[in-house]
Amino acid sequence: MNKQATGEHVNSARLSLERAMQLHVDGHWECAEQHYLQVLLEDYRSTDVLPLLASVVAKRGDIDLAVHYWDRLLSIQPFHLNALAAKGGLLYKTGRLTEALSCFEIATGLAPDDALIRNNLAVALADSGRKDEAIIEFGHVLRLQPDNVNAYHQMRRLSSAIVPFWHIPMMNDTRRNDCFERAIRRALATRGSSAQILDIGTGSGLLSMMAAREGATNIVSCETVPTIARVAQEIVAENGYGEQIKVIGKSSTALSVGRDIPAKADIMISEILSSDLLAEDVLSTFEDARRRLIAEDAIVIPKAASAMGCLVASETLAAYSHVRMASGFNVARFNSLAPLRLPIHGTMTEWSRLSNDFEIASLDLTSAAHEPELRAVSIPVITSGTAVGVVQWMQVDLIDDIVFTNHPDGYHDGGWLQVLHVLPKPMPVEAGSVVDFLLGHDRSTLIVLPAGFATS
Repeated sequence: MNKQATGEHVNSARLSLERAMQLHVDGHWECAEQHYLQVLLEDYRSTDVLPLLASVVAKRGDIDLAVHYWDRLLSIQPFHLNALAAKGGLLYKTGRLTEALSCFEIATGLAPDDALIRNNLAVALADSGRKDEAIIEFGHVLRLQPDNVNAYHQMRRLSSAIVPFWHIPMMNDTRRNDCFERAIRRALATRGSSAQILDIGTGSGLLSMMAAREGATNIVSCETVPTIARVAQEIVAENGYGEQIKVIGKSSTALSVGRDIPAKADIMISEILSSDLLAEDVLSTFEDARRRLIAEDAIVIPKAASAMGCLVASETLAAYSHVRMASGFNVARFNSLAPLRLPIHGTMTEWSRLSNDFEIASLDLTSAAHEPELRAVSIPVITSGTAVGVVQWMQVDLIDDIVFTNHPDGYHDGGWLQVLHVLPKPMPVEAGSVVDFLLGHDRSTLIVLPAGFATS
């Protein structure tokens, strides 16, 4: 081709591109698309035209074709930042989160200080269920844009979804804390400050720091929730115990002796008991630790725990746990979907006792194994009334004679709440009679059921 022909070709392509861009600006997207295609056929400024073509195609709603044009550009320039970001955005809109994440991750690697790209990555991570990674990314966004309200809100929203609400009430529970600290002090007096300590479910690192304050020098703590583990590391360092305490962000069942912890622990501390005793897979965790992570003669804190209860009557708790009529309609059948157990707090402590205290389940937390347990128990009724359920609390044997209990006669709204185990329906009872119950646990939950529950 001679120079004159080449010049005419370039002029024609340039005019087509200018025309396409004007049509694009004016909103005539289909016409603009045809002109862009003509420019591409003439092989003129392809890397400039493809983004424009992808944009106009996306505007008229053909997302797949827009992605195709971004892919063509990326085949020429694999690390084209705008192409990666725009393609990721389109894939995100159509629900192709895995592919979108790949684009955003590459783009973030290319431009780590681009707050918009990092924000898009964080949003896609959150929507993919990768909440902890999303929190980290929103943190990066805030470091780049400290006043970014959306990033701050999303980071707090995700943290709230990951971190159980009871952590802060637990830390503010002075009675509970004091009992644990006395037990830790007693254990260290027995085993010495150089004893290897394992803290399972460290949360804020509070119990580990108690041990460090007492002079312990070899403490390994683990926390399943990475977000919590990171904050625990910061708290430990801020309090000056970074040399004594090693925080590991994984479950105790993933720890190994010789890698994560230098030797089997001489003292094991854990506060993973839940208000209803078993909800945090406590038995499997303690059994695994006994089998792999602690010495045969290790001190275990707590060494035992029991769930205690009493039969109760309460209009407040009845309205909390059961329904019959609502706005003139009989909706009692919905009780078959009601929770088996509910936390008690505030005004819900207004109930009257229908029985003396009785044991629901008792656990030796130093045992190598625990089998499910179910037993029939007859509960004497001491006061007539309509029973709505069994209020349950805990007695935790920490070490020797150091015992903590959240008995409802003197303890409300602490870290461990009392729990209402709801009867299938309110049950009238008479003083002097007995009520037959099935009591025990299935290893992960307590079982509190009236005999004949299927017909209750």
